[in-house]
Amino acid sequence: MNEIFKNELEVINVGLEMFKSDLSEQGVKVSQVNFIPPADGDVEVLDALDYLDTPGIREKIDAANKEVVEKIINSRPMLIGFDQAINVIPGMKKNMIIHAGPPVKWENMCGAMRGAVTGALVFEGLAKDIEDAERLAASGEIEFSPCHEHATVGSMAGVTSPSMYVHIVENKTYGNVSYTNLSEQLSKILRMGANDQSVIDRLVWMRDVLGPMLKEAMEIAGELDLRLMLSQALHMGDECHNRNVAGTTLLIQALTPYLVQTSFSTQDKVDVFNFVASSDYFSGPTWMALAKNAMDAAHNVEYSSVVTTMARNGYEFGVRVSGLEGNQWFTGPAQVVVGPLFAGFKAEDSGLDIGDSAITETYGLGGFAMSTAPAIVSLVGGTVNDSILTTKKMGEITVTENPNVTIPILNFLGIPTGIDIRKVLETGVLPLIDTAIAHKEPGIGMIGAGVVNPPMECFKKAVLALRDRIRELEG
Repeated sequence: MNEIFKNELEVINVGLEMFKSDLSEQGVKVSQVNFIPPADGDVEVLDALDYLDTPGIREKIDAANKEVVEKIINSRPMLIGFDQAINVIPGMKKNMIIHAGPPVKWENMCGAMRGAVTGALVFEGLAKDIEDAERLAASGEIEFSPCHEHATVGSMAGVTSPSMYVHIVENKTYGNVSYTNLSEQLSKILRMGANDQSVIDRLVWMRDVLGPMLKEAMEIAGELDLRLMLSQALHMGDECHNRNVAGTTLLIQALTPYLVQTSFSTQDKVDVFNFVASSDYFSGPTWMALAKNAMDAAHNVEYSSVVTTMARNGYEFGVRVSGLEGNQWFTGPAQVVVGPLFAGFKAEDSGLDIGDSAITETYGLGGFAMSTAPAIVSLVGGTVNDSILTTKKMGEITVTENPNVTIPILNFLGIPTGIDIRKVLETGVLPLIDTAIAHKEPGIGMIGAGVVNPPMECFKKAVLALRDRIRELEG
């Protein structure tokens, strides 16, 4: 023992940094380990995790999770068409607006969602102007419902109204169909809360020209293999949430032979190609629909602890879990997105986290696949090394890797697949989402981009509900 104290000490301190400070003041070399207790030390949640880890229960959960990720991996989402929402989205009504995230009432909607709702009501001809639309939205005459509860996803505010055109994506393996609206491209757009006349005019053109042309093109094409296209896009430098340079190039390349065969005028075709060329985000919603298609196929597997939905409405963040059937949402407060803002905007201008686009991370894209897209760091902040470490970190909270969608820089490792609520709580590692930032007030639009984590409350609530459900099943 005496010999030990003759040597220079090198201490590893776990937990409270005050001990590190005291030792450092005495000239001792100290390495600090930031220890976070599982589930933030929540005793009830820890008891639930212990129950889920008991022999017999753990094996059933692991078997269910294996089935879930096999369904995700084996899903073959194919783009089969475009049509107006009222014609194809299950449960869609003429007086309905569907939106991003878990359920939310008009009085709790954030600025971006209010802006998008009122703009959509004007676009649909249900209100004569924004002021009239606000009155109508608050009247109870308009039915609001989450996109996710209608086999649909919508980026940012996610607002989809009856006459808007949507993608139609069919899962060739399992037969389910998913939908999402079209990208408006620019930053001053409805989904970001902007709603002036230029926004309405663009939506009218999308309804009258872009949507019908895409519909006719897909009637000629028949179907397009989205999973194959997605895999290529990741190999070309996209993460298919916020970076879609390659994905948009591949998608418009696949659509072009059919677009030129449509009955529309040459000028209409020129306008469509110019529209796509105006922004890389044209394919962004397409990958959201792909992810939704696979995750819906994996929902409702008893005993599973895998997350099948992550979604935000600017007021709350919500998750759904495969082993908890139907539309059970587990929510916590929407979080602040951290990242660079456009010139002229300040942090206090930012709205809270919003959008269904986190379905891409739920599938394993976006923040989970940041290492495929080093250039994304120029948009959301951080370094290239950060992006690689993030993908590896997400592997700690997922069940497996998807061999169909791989990451070249990590020796073609599959994207992390199947977020396990048990692993999130046990490790304290939260999913990372890269996303856009909308202004907190309606009518303005996108003001930046960054990264965000869900609140831990979602996963705590979900694991308690899963424990209760499994107890029911076990009798």
